[in-house]
Amino acid sequence: MAPVKRKSAMIDGPTVATAKTKTVTAETRPRKRPRNSGAELPPKKKVSDRERGPSKTAEGASHYSSALREEEPAFPRGGASILTPLEHKQIQIEATRDVLFEQDTAKKGKHQNDENLLVENGGPTSSKKKRRPKVANENQKRHGDAVEPGLRIEGLSYSRLVPGSMVLGTVSQINQHDVALALPNNLTGYVPITAISDQFTKAIESLIEEGSEMEENSKDEEQDVKDVELRSLFALGQYLRACVTSTGEESLVPGTPRGKKRIELSINPKLANSGLSKSDIIVNSMVQASVVSIEDHGLVMDLGLEEGLKGFMSSKEVGYSIDYTSIQEGTVLLCMVIGLSPNGGIVKLSADYQKAGNLKKSHFLSEAPTVDAFLPGSAVEILISDIQINGMAGKVMGMVDVTADLFQSGSAQGISLEKRHKIGDKIRGRIICTFPTVEPVKLGVSLLDHITSFTSLKASGSQSPLDRIPISTKIEAAKVIKVSPGVGLFLDLGEKSVRGYVHISRIKDGKVDDLSELSGSYRVGSLHPARIVGYNAMDGLYLVSMEQKILDQPFLRIEDVPVGGLVKGRIEKIVVNENGVGGLLVNLAEHITGLAPEMHLADVKLQHPERKFKEGMQVTARVLSTNPEKRQLRLTLKKTLINSDSPILKSYDDAEIGKAYLGTIVSLLPNGGVVQFYGTVRAFLPVSEMSESFIKDPRQHFKMGQVLSVYVLTVDPENSKLLVSCKDPSSFGPDQQRALTELDVGSLIDGTIIENSSKDIVVELDNIGLKAILPQGHLTDGSEAKNSSALRKAKVGQRIKSMVWNKNEARRLVILTSKPSLLKASKDGSLIKAFDDVKEGRLAHGSVKNISASGVFVEFAGGLTGLLPKRNLPSDKRDLHEFGMTLHQSITSRVDSVNYQESKFVLSLAGEQNDQKSSEKDEPVATISQVGLSNPVDSAATSLDYFTYGLRTKAQISSVKETQINMRLADGVQGRISISEVFDSWDDIKDKKAPLKPFKKNQILEVRVMGIHDARNHRFLPISHRSSHVPVFELSAKRGVFEAPELEIPPLENIKLGSTRVGFINNITEDCAWVTISPNVRGRIKILDLSEDMSALGNVRKSFPVGCAVKARVTAVDAANNRLDLSVRSEDSIGSLTFDSLAKGMVLPGRITRIGEQQVIVQLNEQVFGSVGLTDIADDYSQASPIKFRKNAIVRVCVIGLDASNKRLTLSTRPSRVLSSASPVEDPEINTLAALKVNDVVRGFVKNVADHGVFITIGADVTAFVRVADISDSFVKDWKSILHVDQLVKGKVVGLDTAANHVQMSLKRSVIDKNYKAPIVFSDLQLGQIVTGKVRKVEDFGVFIVVDNSSNVSGLCHRSEMADHPFDDVKSLYEEGDLVKAKVLKLDLTRRRVNFGLKPSLFTEDEVNMQEAIGSREEDGEEGGVSILNGSNDRAVKDATDNSDQMSGVEDEGGADGASTTDDKPMERAVENSMMGLRTGGFDWTASTLDSDLKRSASDSDDIEENEKRTRKKRRKPQILVDRTGDLDAHGPQSTADFERLLLGQPNSSYLWVSYMAFQLQLSEVDEARGVAERALRTISIREDAEKLNVWIASLNLENTYGSDETIEEVFKKACQYCDAEKIHESLVSIYIQSGKPQKADALYQVMTKKFSQNPKVWINYAHFFFNSASPPLPDRGRALLARALQALPSHTHISLTTKFAQLEFKSSPGDPERGRTIFEGLLAQWPKRWDVWNILLDMEIRLGDEEQIRRIFGRVTEAKGMKPKKAKWFFKRWLDWEEQHGNAKSIENVKARAAEFVRNAKSMADDG
Repeated sequence: MAPVKRKSAMIDGPTVATAKTKTVTAETRPRKRPRNSGAELPPKKKVSDRERGPSKTAEGASHYSSALREEEPAFPRGGASILTPLEHKQIQIEATRDVLFEQDTAKKGKHQNDENLLVENGGPTSSKKKRRPKVANENQKRHGDAVEPGLRIEGLSYSRLVPGSMVLGTVSQINQHDVALALPNNLTGYVPITAISDQFTKAIESLIEEGSEMEENSKDEEQDVKDVELRSLFALGQYLRACVTSTGEESLVPGTPRGKKRIELSINPKLANSGLSKSDIIVNSMVQASVVSIEDHGLVMDLGLEEGLKGFMSSKEVGYSIDYTSIQEGTVLLCMVIGLSPNGGIVKLSADYQKAGNLKKSHFLSEAPTVDAFLPGSAVEILISDIQINGMAGKVMGMVDVTADLFQSGSAQGISLEKRHKIGDKIRGRIICTFPTVEPVKLGVSLLDHITSFTSLKASGSQSPLDRIPISTKIEAAKVIKVSPGVGLFLDLGEKSVRGYVHISRIKDGKVDDLSELSGSYRVGSLHPARIVGYNAMDGLYLVSMEQKILDQPFLRIEDVPVGGLVKGRIEKIVVNENGVGGLLVNLAEHITGLAPEMHLADVKLQHPERKFKEGMQVTARVLSTNPEKRQLRLTLKKTLINSDSPILKSYDDAEIGKAYLGTIVSLLPNGGVVQFYGTVRAFLPVSEMSESFIKDPRQHFKMGQVLSVYVLTVDPENSKLLVSCKDPSSFGPDQQRALTELDVGSLIDGTIIENSSKDIVVELDNIGLKAILPQGHLTDGSEAKNSSALRKAKVGQRIKSMVWNKNEARRLVILTSKPSLLKASKDGSLIKAFDDVKEGRLAHGSVKNISASGVFVEFAGGLTGLLPKRNLPSDKRDLHEFGMTLHQSITSRVDSVNYQESKFVLSLAGEQNDQKSSEKDEPVATISQVGLSNPVDSAATSLDYFTYGLRTKAQISSVKETQINMRLADGVQGRISISEVFDSWDDIKDKKAPLKPFKKNQILEVRVMGIHDARNHRFLPISHRSSHVPVFELSAKRGVFEAPELEIPPLENIKLGSTRVGFINNITEDCAWVTISPNVRGRIKILDLSEDMSALGNVRKSFPVGCAVKARVTAVDAANNRLDLSVRSEDSIGSLTFDSLAKGMVLPGRITRIGEQQVIVQLNEQVFGSVGLTDIADDYSQASPIKFRKNAIVRVCVIGLDASNKRLTLSTRPSRVLSSASPVEDPEINTLAALKVNDVVRGFVKNVADHGVFITIGADVTAFVRVADISDSFVKDWKSILHVDQLVKGKVVGLDTAANHVQMSLKRSVIDKNYKAPIVFSDLQLGQIVTGKVRKVEDFGVFIVVDNSSNVSGLCHRSEMADHPFDDVKSLYEEGDLVKAKVLKLDLTRRRVNFGLKPSLFTEDEVNMQEAIGSREEDGEEGGVSILNGSNDRAVKDATDNSDQMSGVEDEGGADGASTTDDKPMERAVENSMMGLRTGGFDWTASTLDSDLKRSASDSDDIEENEKRTRKKRRKPQILVDRTGDLDAHGPQSTADFERLLLGQPNSSYLWVSYMAFQLQLSEVDEARGVAERALRTISIREDAEKLNVWIASLNLENTYGSDETIEEVFKKACQYCDAEKIHESLVSIYIQSGKPQKADALYQVMTKKFSQNPKVWINYAHFFFNSASPPLPDRGRALLARALQALPSHTHISLTTKFAQLEFKSSPGDPERGRTIFEGLLAQWPKRWDVWNILLDMEIRLGDEEQIRRIFGRVTEAKGMKPKKAKWFFKRWLDWEEQHGNAKSIENVKARAAEFVRNAKSMADDG
């Protein structure tokens, strides 16, 4: 066997068998395994001997018991040793344990170890040797530890578990949020859901982020469990290694005793493999790994090691016990190492426990580099060194001590260790735990067969032990077979393979004094009653209790409580919530408590439950349901359920159809209710089954919590569906059943009306005792209005004659009809009753059942249905809405064809409906044509029959519309003149845009009757098409038509292609305009064809209003599809728009059809489309954005590219192309390489970002390439992150190859800008150099300064170099962001550190003048770096760089005297236009432009003296003075003089004044800033109230930030005097809130509610403050404001104010939506017709997302009385839109049905009125 190495000790020289020749130091002694008391254990840090150094010797020695006494001298005289011979031997033994030695250790060595242990336990206090203690202490007795001279045998216990302990366990229970592991020695640990693996934790976090907040009801909780289902990751009996993270007492939770000890574990590989290194991963060792990804051929595993080792498990190594297809990412497995990859980077793993558990094939550790390789789960070979009655001890590889205690050695299972094993034998076992606090290293092992083989212990019959004897089972006579004093008893429970164990504390209720095998009540062989309380899979033992209280206890677990059973309990607590008493907690047994909800306290709702129930009261309850996983138990105290003998329905499988069960209503819906039974069984009770009589709203007849006796109608156990009824099946006896069976469909029958509802009539049939339904649609053959009228006239008790139309025996339903046509057909024998009656050519009388787009479904007697297709309908009905039919309408058709195989038939309705006419004979009505006329315009007219086709008559104008003239022929008789029938020719139209303007109301015109106008469908009908209503006549006022001898109406077929027609705009859509040619002919004109003038197409609706006259040419006629196309444009222009006729340079109008990110698609006509690229949109690329266009807009385009063969057209919308070539061009067109030359600076758009570079589009067909090296002057690590497709960039052409059509560009600013100046780097700094910079960080020992215009060069100015005078606090001198001037004092080139000085004494006058001269220069072209536009800047580039010029080695927290450049974000060098700091409501004003000014003025010179000389020389030379005033527009004011100059021109600009104040504050000149504010208030004109208000607000900001309470109060009072006091109060409150001063804001709001109490806005803002801005929120105070506000404000503001307060409850996080609903309900109860309040409530509920609540409110508002049709249409439209987004097809149909019902009701009410 290979030797074991210890990482912390290395001894040079050969290994010696005897310990006397060895020396030892503290460094070579064994070290403890690192441990951490927290929940997270860091991985073990490896420290080599070289790193540890000789200085660590004393430290290492301090961890162990010293052999030296403290009083002995450190340097004994004479050089003699101060150690005794025994102490010498101890040190030698320790050294022996730390080095390598062979397995054949001599017996003498064993005794030396024993002596060492004795000395270590006792510890020498003098030169005398201590003897072994003869009697073990009480604590050792309790744990079963024997105090022997050899190795101490320790069992795992709660007290020995510490954070960092490793233990092997098996999964015993899988809960919702944790996993229970059975640990050795009757221990149980829990693995939280967050301590499984990193992958699983990430999955949970992503699930939480994606998900929305859900209500805490049972359904949502079940969904959550499914999302993070632990059962899919683990299996019962699975072995895992766990790391103890904490031990302690858990808080009181339901089902657990108070103060119960709890062991928290983690199976995360990072902790479970802690201490392992790459060298410790050897073959046959066990490691824990989590699944990272699942591949086809295996699993990628994470070992959690710092070295980055990854594992791989082949799919063949997963094992038969694990389903490979069910493995998920994050699953944790205990794996055996079966090999390593050649490079050692991949560990090959196996989870085949059959292989790992077969120790006969050497699947155990035969070598170990270090002791850290011995972790729980690994199998080892043990050399037995000692056998005792309570276990055995031994060594592994001759070096590591191991013990197997009473439970893990097999002694508890009846194995005789002395007989089975002998000292010196080698056996194989498995490591199960570690003892981190024990030195030297000692491990716990198990010799049990099921642990060594990684299997589960089986009882007789291969059953699970718990299946054989379940928990809570009582054993009448359990036999004691082994007594372990101080530990407990081992019992024979009748199961040979599994024994029971009784802990000494569970033998009886009291304390057991002594246990003996031979005497006493609990001697071997004695029999006792016992009860199973658990099972430990690791120990293989039943956990048993013999306590009398346990034997007498009715239930031990929630699983033992029977669902539906009667139980007795004691009221433990009365649960109180916001609504009062919410339920009772009833204690049934120890640790078992159930909840009786408020709904189940009594059969009726108790007003004061606390008066009836008291804590401590004994009650009898029935168990409703149990949930062991959630430790939940629900009870009921309803006497109806408790005293009932009805069967208990607790499973869908138990439900029997027709049987009665008791249930409780838990939900009431408009269509029924939900009934809860026992367990999880629920049923739906339809509203139709709630009563024999009609029920409209179940909530009016039933209550929540009501107990019902219901009968099962249908049951579907697989889908957990149950349908029940309140109707007693026995009431429908055999006589009724027989009568229903004998009732023939089609038979005539008499009955009596017993009930009348809004949709049908309930009829009791004579002589047979059956009830039937007569729907409203089957009352008459007439219209819906006639049926509705007949329904209203029907009275209860009235006799009625009807016919059986259909019946459903299963539902005991009979449908009747009283349509005269059907009754007559039944009498004549022509009624179709079955499919056998269907014959081709036979007349069929029926009613409309359904209408679809393909045809009409006709229903006949008995439910027989035939199809009347659209093609078989009369031509005049095919185009009508729903073919002009309604549901249940009487219809007579003819059988056209029959399909006998599929029992289908087709109908035809081609002829006249004679039966319909005959049915009307029964009810004679005078025809409408016979009605006389009143006050006709033409005196010759006497009736409607007078108005015939072609009649010339007179009519009076009643109104003039855009497209027609409405005429009056007589009172109640209307006509219309289409605009197309007014003018004879184009020249007759005087006003082309408003042709009908000359006509006036009441004007008499001569007209000619042309036909009838269908107002409903806007169609022209012939005069022969008469209906029951008074028609609207189609008239013509054309003079030519009026005088023509014969009237002719030309159809569409007569219109010739190419002819010119006069049309009138009727409607304009997105792509075309519809024009009226004649009353019966309409055509369309494409938008592009409306005009030749592009300006007119810019605004089509304005240029061509409705009614506008156009002269158009016919381009296409399609009579078959009733389609006519026209065009206003000339024939030449239309014909030229083909790919063959197009030419470059042509400017044409086009319509935008699609807008993409990189191009715009433009349509020129029906066949020609083109695209406009980014480079062709505008002459200035910065304005080239496709989003500025809108779809269907008309634009002017120019053809710039044409590929006729591929039909590709390239267009341009550049103004220089389509408007004028003289238009300014910022970015010229580049269509070919000839337009480019080297060194041209151009702009373009990023086309593609590749790995080797970037492609830039600089023209329609020209693309340039930029290498990675040419992107930036700085090194950019992640350069792809700063460039994206379509980004606008600027670059210079550096290479051009016309032959290869290649262009190469550079984006470097040093290449683009000839004045580019490189940023300062560390090597540019010189001693004594003066630089400017910004304070980056302030610490107690100094400040860190970032040099301006540098590559993030940063250094430290120590506090000793900050000021010439002493100071206490660094922050009193400088703050972060301060601009400073510093001098370089020290440079450390090796460590790349720089030290600055800020003392004024460090700067001479010449240096100051020189620096000022340098700083005063104007530096043009400061935009160095990559030229990336549209939002990109240098910061984005520099943030991604790993700059080699940056320095490292400085920690900000330290007090080092030097500093270096850091990895912080580099300083931005571009000028920032936005100002940060104090706000005035629209802008900030901290003068941050000063930063950029100082940056621009910084110098990057290398030598100060040379710069000084150069500056002096320049001063001597005459220079041309350049006026830089214009630069103020680009950079803003940079000095006091700049501000003063600008204010001379704009003295009333508050923006400039506030910016000036901010500039002064940036210089820490607070008093100067105040002075600027005072000047501003004096200077700004008195008329500029808004400008002065801005300055006052800025002053308040200033005083709030820099002033005191007195100064801000002074400014506030002055501001109130000169400005609107209310606005000043509001501004100051806002300042207080934004600056985190809620107390001051509250105080000011209180003043405002008194001073401005008549303004509702003040009260609303104050409430909003309490809900959202107060810290913490104070919603109760906000709610109290409503009552005060209502008292103070006038009544007309109350509704609006109350709704605002209600909205706060919905919108604010501390708000209560339920309270908000209550407020809204109060408003609506008082003002039910305030539709705006309804609308606001809907907005709030939609925001909240409760779909049922939203539907309920929509239903209420649409059913509200007094709603106008227009408002109802708006609500129905909103409801339908919402359902289309959130509902389903059924809910959408429901809305449509409700809307149709509203229309019908409104129409019927109008008819009645």
